[in-house]
Amino acid sequence: MENYNQQSRTYPIQNSATAGSGSLAKNFMANVFTWMFVALGVSSLFAILFANNTHLLAYLFNTITGKMNPLGWIVMFAPLGFVMLMSFGFQRLSASAITTLFLVYAAINGISFSFILLAYTANSVIGCFLSAAAMFGVMAVMGYTTTKDLTSFGRLLMMALIGILVAMLINLFMKSDTMGYVISVIAVLVFTGLTAYDVQKLKRIGEGVEYEGTPANETRKLAVMGALSLYLDFINIFIHLLRLFGGRRD
Repeated sequence: MENYNQQSRTYPIQNSATAGSGSLAKNFMANVFTWMFVALGVSSLFAILFANNTHLLAYLFNTITGKMNPLGWIVMFAPLGFVMLMSFGFQRLSASAITTLFLVYAAINGISFSFILLAYTANSVIGCFLSAAAMFGVMAVMGYTTTKDLTSFGRLLMMALIGILVAMLINLFMKSDTMGYVISVIAVLVFTGLTAYDVQKLKRIGEGVEYEGTPANETRKLAVMGALSLYLDFINIFIHLLRLFGGRRD
C-alpha cells in the first residue's frame, strides 16, 4: 500500500520567505529531522519485532488459510486515516496529540513493513535502505542549499504523483509486472525530487515561523508535520527501490 497522502504536504500556517535568520531555519530543520529519525526508528523497531515473532504475526495473518486477519487489514489501511486526521485536525489538535498520532502512525507502518522483511532477503532490505538513505540525503542537502526556487518543480512533481497513484490503481486490476516496474522507476524519481522540494519548503517555514508570531506549540506541530512529509518521501523511495531491486525469499 502506497505510504503517501497529498494532504500531509499542506501547512495551515503561512510561511514567510522574507528575511528570517539562518539559525532559526537550522533549529527548525533540526527538529523536523529529529522527529523524522525517531519515526523511522519506531517503524524499524516494530517491523523487526513482528517479523521475528510468529505469535505477533498470527494476529495479522492466518498461515493456515493464507488470509489476512481483521487486525491485518486494519494495519494496512489505518496509516491513511492517521495522516488525514493529523492534516485536517492540525488547527484543533494540540502539539502533544499531533506528536502522539505521528508516533502511533510510525508504529503501525512498522507493523505493516514486517511483511516486507518476510518477503525480501535481509541483504536486499539493507541494500535498498542504504541506497534510499543516500538518495534522500543528497536531495535533502540540495534542497536546503540551493538558491533556486523549487516551487514550480514541486508542482510538476505533485502532478506526476497524481498520475502515479492513478496508474497504481489501474494496475491493481491489470496486474502487469511491466507496468508495475515502470511505476516504481517513476516513483523513485518523483519522491527523490519531492525530497528537495519539501526540504526547501520546510526551510522557508523555519525562516519565517518566528516572524509570523507563531506560538511554540504551533512551531512544534509544524515540525512534526514536516517530519511526516520527509518520512513519507524516504519510505516511498525505499519501498519502490525494493520493488525494483529487491531479492525475494524462496
